[in-house]
Amino acid sequence: MTASSHKPGGVTVKQGAQDSAGTGVPEVRPVAALVPPQPRAADGRRERDGGNVPAAGARGEHTHGERPLPAPRPVVRRSSVRRQILDALRTALVAGDLRPGEVYSAPALGERFGVSATPVREAMQQLAQEGAVEVVPNRGFRVAERGARELAELAEVRALIEVPVLLRLARTVPPQRWAELRPLAEATVRAASSGCRATYAESDRAFHRAVLSLTGNEQLVRIAEDLHRRAQWPLVGGPAGPAIADLIADAAEHTALLDALVARDPDAVRSLVHEHFACTG
Repeated sequence: MTASSHKPGGVTVKQGAQDSAGTGVPEVRPVAALVPPQPRAADGRRERDGGNVPAAGARGEHTHGERPLPAPRPVVRRSSVRRQILDALRTALVAGDLRPGEVYSAPALGERFGVSATPVREAMQQLAQEGAVEVVPNRGFRVAERGARELAELAEVRALIEVPVLLRLARTVPPQRWAELRPLAEATVRAASSGCRATYAESDRAFHRAVLSLTGNEQLVRIAEDLHRRAQWPLVGGPAGPAIADLIADAAEHTALLDALVARDPDAVRSLVHEHFACTG
């Protein structure tokens, strides 16, 4: 494979390639125009402004004083890789594969996932902003060490936000809307039965996200999910994850919560939410 470099004037030079005559002169190919075509009049000619051809800058062409634009980069593909790595790292974090207190380097993780270190580093920077890891200069990223106190504080904050919201929804949302969420509650039970903490964590967040989405408040949903995700991170020195029985008991609270919301029982709603947040998150 030959490397390419861009030269001013809208051409691409293939380094190391020879022309058809074998002279050793690099092959030069035109680059596709980066500027969209100019509008045309009804007769097919380019439109004029007052009968005059507009200046080069107004037509979107390069002038002598400006640099040519670089070739388009595959932004969508790179963003997709970064998102996939971010999701994989989050799953590894919840599953306990990334242990609290340990340092992981971007190149080593990139080799594990079969990608370069760049998307891993970008994903880790996102996790650092969320508080899941911290940057260790010249080494990598250390997984945050969380204790029971932090988990209790997260449960308190989540309850302060979500309990009033759920009580309001219990008064305003008709029973048939709650019935539409029952398949999601049942999905959490199946996920819990698998014994996979990461699978259950994702299903758990999906249920809570659907409930809070009934408010129509996207900012509330985003903040609540961030707190929820943080509550699912493993504790330092603790087990890799709860037992299957604990996961199933936690999932069963989703169905009980729907029943309380349908019945518009504020005391049951309040009690179930506090208990649910205080367990596995």
